Amino acid sequence: MNETNENFLEKLISKFQIVAEFVEGHAWVKGHINDTYIVTCQQGGSPIRYILQRINHDVFHQPAVVMQNVKATTEHLRKKIAEESSVDLTRRTMTLVPTRGGAPYYQDIKGNFWRTYVFIERVESSHVAESPSQAEQVGRAFGLFQKRLSDLPSEKIQETIPQFHNGALRLQALEQAINEDLHGRASKIQDEIDFCRKHKDIVHTFTSAINEGKLPVRITHNDTKIDNVLLDNKSGEVMCIVDLDTVMPGLVHYDFGDMVRTLTSPADEDDRNLEKVTIRMEFFKALSNGYLSEAKSFLNETEKDYLAVSGKVITFQLGIRFLTDHLNGDLYFRAHRDEHNLDRARVQFKLVEKMIENEPAMKSLISSLS
Repeated sequence: MNETNENFLEKLISKFQIVAEFVEGHAWVKGHINDTYIVTCQQGGSPIRYILQRINHDVFHQPAVVMQNVKATTEHLRKKIAEESSVDLTRRTMTLVPTRGGAPYYQDIKGNFWRTYVFIERVESSHVAESPSQAEQVGRAFGLFQKRLSDLPSEKIQETIPQFHNGALRLQALEQAINEDLHGRASKIQDEIDFCRKHKDIVHTFTSAINEGKLPVRITHNDTKIDNVLLDNKSGEVMCIVDLDTVMPGLVHYDFGDMVRTLTSPADEDDRNLEKVTIRMEFFKALSNGYLSEAKSFLNETEKDYLAVSGKVITFQLGIRFLTDHLNGDLYFRAHRDEHNLDRARVQFKLVEKMIENEPAMKSLISSLS
């Protein structure tokens, strides 16, 4: 990073309630959406690191609403965790640093929204679950996350991305992208297009139960991939759940389904070797056991019944989104190589096939744990 950019970061970090001297800052290439920097400051002779982020307002059209949600969520979680134990409190939930005026974000002269968190030290994350016990820990962590937020007044959390999990709209967007074919890519991906059309009914899996009022709306994370769980780098214990931008009202099934997607297959989300894409049932069992150990106390019976099919729903929707973005020129998900979003879509569709194959066994397992 050049000196000008470091000067810019120093000016930005000075807008927040940080009583420390700026030392250095650099970009952190992590995640698909926001611009992230690590800033190191010196306080009392000791270095303290912070996460400084520019919220991508092309994705989140109401950054102020996002930050009000984040503020309400982190404050509620901190209170709940403190009631349970004060040990390592600053590592067990994200700590939002307010601006000098007390706001949860700073808006610069160009209209960009910036926020700062205390950097959580001595943790690591993974792209793929390495053991069933790790899958169980992650499942329990997100079950507990939902449980802790179950008494947060719903009016404090607003929808940040309207229709985020509306599968029918995702299919419409895909068909529009196919018809427009702005980058001449549609003719090369006919197999993927055919797959989406063949399995289009998956997006309506929850429709009847929702209409009958059997699947209640709760406060959920909505991006429960394993990357968003920080583990202690020595003990492997779950320390903190991060990336709270999509916390909003939703179905628990999208949270659980995304864990099935990211925890049960040994393949990376963008793996080019589709032979690696499979469902490890021992991981599914561990995940389900961990999640239900916390969540079954507040879930109703219909919610439990639909857990086994939730993975294919969220995975199919994400595959549609990746494919649509590929057709539209990679506008939403950052592409780090040619056909990156196409590779991501192919992994999701292969995983959907594997989930359908294993659906009877998954239903039986959930039933035995419920």
